[in-house]
Formats: sequence, C-alpha cells, structure tokens
Amino acid sequence: MFPKNQDLPTPLGTLDEVLDTGDSSEKPFKVFIGHNLGNRTFLMLMPMHEFYGMSEVANDPTRDGESLAQRKLDPAHAHKLAIYLLKGLVSAAIDRREILNKDTNPVLNELMSKLGRQPYMSIQPLVVNIRGCNPRGADIRGDRMMDKRTDETAAFKVFLSQRYVLWVVDGQHRRMAMEMVFKFLEQLRIARSYPKKGSLLSFDEGKMLTAEELQAWEECFEVARTYCTLQLEVHLGLNPDEERQLFHDLNRLGKKVDTNLALQFDNSNPINLFIKDRLINGLGIEASETDVKNWNDDEGRVPRKDIVAVNAILFLNKTNISSAVPTLVDDKAEIAYRFWTAVRAIPGFGEDKARMKTVAAQPVVLKALAKLVFDFSFSNRKPENGDELTEKLLSGLTDIDLSHDNFMWRYYELSPEERQVHGLTGLTDYLPAEEGGNRDIGSFQGGFMRFGAKHNDIYPIIGDMIRWRLGLPSRRESAQDNANKAAA
Repeated sequence: MFPKNQDLPTPLGTLDEVLDTGDSSEKPFKVFIGHNLGNRTFLMLMPMHEFYGMSEVANDPTRDGESLAQRKLDPAHAHKLAIYLLKGLVSAAIDRREILNKDTNPVLNELMSKLGRQPYMSIQPLVVNIRGCNPRGADIRGDRMMDKRTDETAAFKVFLSQRYVLWVVDGQHRRMAMEMVFKFLEQLRIARSYPKKGSLLSFDEGKMLTAEELQAWEECFEVARTYCTLQLEVHLGLNPDEERQLFHDLNRLGKKVDTNLALQFDNSNPINLFIKDRLINGLGIEASETDVKNWNDDEGRVPRKDIVAVNAILFLNKTNISSAVPTLVDDKAEIAYRFWTAVRAIPGFGEDKARMKTVAAQPVVLKALAKLVFDFSFSNRKPENGDELTEKLLSGLTDIDLSHDNFMWRYYELSPEERQVHGLTGLTDYLPAEEGGNRDIGSFQGGFMRFGAKHNDIYPIIGDMIRWRLGLPSRRESAQDNANKAAA
C-alpha cells in the first residue's frame, strides 16, 4: 500500500517510483526455508495445474541457446508418466469425495478399475530454480508467519510474480506428463468424446461421453487445480551451468534399483499382480531375486525378471509389461494360468538343478511357448481354430522331448545326412532359411543344450521347432492364410 499522508496517498513524482511500488501479478506462497548443503532453498507446495502454468524447461536449443540446461525429452517416457498421473487424479477425485462425505461416484470407480488400482500413489518432489534472483533470496519479498501459540516462526510467506519462472532442473518428464494430462482433459471437455487415437486410455477410443462421465472427468480436473499438490525444492539464483551440474548430480549419483527388487515391490501393474497372486501364491512357482549363472546352483526357482519377461510376451507380445492395463490383461488371465499350469507339469521344471534336467527351465524356451499361446489365442490375426491349437500345445507339452539330448535343438549344427538320421528332415519346412538372419541359437556343451543370449532372435525358431513336433501349423502357413483372408 502507498504511505498515508492525512489519509491520502502520497503522490508519486516519477515513473520509476510507480515501477518500484510492487508487481500486481505477485501471488503469496507459504514456504519453509532450507539449506541444502549450505545453499538456501525454499520448500513449498503448489497445486499441480498452477505449477504447470508457472514453470518452464530449458531444453529447446533454438529458444534457450546458452541457457539450455536439460536433456532431450523422451515422449514415450512422458506418456507413461501421464497415464500414471491420470490414474492418480482419478484416485484423488475418489478420495476427495470421501473426505467431503459425498456419495461415491460409480463412474470414477469404474475408471479406476479400468486404469488399474494400486496400494499407493505419489509423485516425487520436483527440483526447480528461480533464475536471476539473489542466491539468498534477498530480493524476493516475503513476510514471517508466526505461530500464535508459541510465538515462534512457523513458516514464511513469499510473493512470486510472473517474472519468476520456475525452471525445472529435475522433473521435465513429469511436467510434460502434466501437459499431456491437461490437454487430454481439455479435449474431453470440448469434444465430449474420447480421442480416437493418441489417447492416454487404452479403452473407449472414440466413444461419446455421457453426462456422468463428463462430470467425473471435471472432478479430476478440479482436483488437479486445487486438491493435488506437488512438493517443490526451489533453488535460488542458479545460472545455467549450475543447473546443469545440479541435474547431473541428481540423476547420476543415485544407485539404480535392481530389476528383480523393483518388480517384487510393484503392486500396480496387472501382470505383476497376476504373477504374485496366481503364479507365486497360487500355483506355487518360486521366484528368485537373482539370476542363475552357475547351473550347479540352480534350486529350481525362476528369476522374477524372467517370469515377467515371459508374461510380457504371453499377454502383450512385448518385451516388457509397462503398457499393461487391466483391460488388456483380465480377459487373458485364465488362459495364461492354464499356460503356467502346463509348464509347471513339465518333468524337471521347478526342481533342484532344473536347468540340467530340462531345457524348459531356460527362459528363452518359455518365451517361445508364450509366443505360441499369444499367436493362437490373443493375436488380432489368430487362426479361427486358435483355441484348439492352444489346447493342443498345452496338453502336449509333457509329450515333447524337452531334454537336452533332443537333437532337434541342434538342427543347425547337423549335416543334412545327420538330420535325416535323427528324423528331422520335415523340420526344414517350418524353419526360416539358413542363409540370412541369426541361426546360432546355442550349442551343446558338456551334455547340456545351452541356448544363446539373443532371445529375440532365438525364441521364434524354438517356437517353430515346437510347432513341427506337435503338428501345429507353421508360421509360413499362418502368414499365407492371413494373406488370403486379406485378399478376400
């Protein structure tokens, strides 16, 4: 406020005095003062939507030039985070209704089920910097907030104007994810329908929104503007070089979580839940948190990351489970459980020294079997008798010679005469041509067939061998049938 003189504003003599009186865009924020390794920081909370509006990322070489301080954005990673945030907003909208003693919203609950429930959700704190201010924050206007009961400082109130941009040091993908979520919600509000492509949802593409669905998404947008807050660590007055150093230290000095441990702790992914509930706790398949390097140490347990990799192929025909949602998993669970029941019955599988007793204990063989089940039962191009083929495969697993002595695994090491002696001549029609591509699937050493490490090249060939042995259609026949259908 202007100083008073007999209840009248003191007149301003120059334009500079007008500019010095304050910034009309200032907004108050409650902060706690921290000293991170001696450097003054603000610790503050801010609604998600408000943070997005006040922040920026210096990762555009054309725009930011010398002030560039971020790596190139990975849109795929941001998209995964956006799906997580969207699920978090739906969860927050449900929780907020409960806090306000409102009736449950069936649409929100249905959305939560489709997106996939999990025990807990949170977004980690973001690290930002206010450029151009004093490193001690001395030129940022603020007031002390006192606790009236103890007469002690409870916090500080600082006033940030629009000229104070929150430059993201650690969290640019989270910010991009927020942008994707807000664009998605805005599109829903305008078009009143789900996007036909490029949606954050794996269901209801192109579907018109009902009034109840629109209201549910409006509640999600409201909690993003008010109820859902982000925790920020605000550094003060760093230049681009200092931002780059901070980015390096935050992202390179931490130890990466072991894959097996991460998968063990994750209770959000529906395939991971299937593994824990149906396979480990239900079927009794034992998972280990370490790889089996020395076969003499094999206790029959399957490394958790290998179980996950096999199920990624089985459910999704992908190399990882990151894109799994309940709508892509739930309808396939019973056939998947039937698959693992059949695998569990293979002689030697799950026993002590399992890898010495059966090749089925090697993950690449399980991937081959999983790929066959996916092709027969779940693929968009599955054959009309796909269910019958799946049943023939699974019921015939215990009839296949899955021992190390089976010469079928050594097909590419044998001469034409040796193939004929061992009854493998018909296999030629099932396998890809020997010239071109990787045909080194492994080698027979010390009485054991050890398949190679290039699983993506090897498991389709093992699948061809199993197709031939069980009299299942070859990949060539399947491709020709699909071509004929397309032509018709």
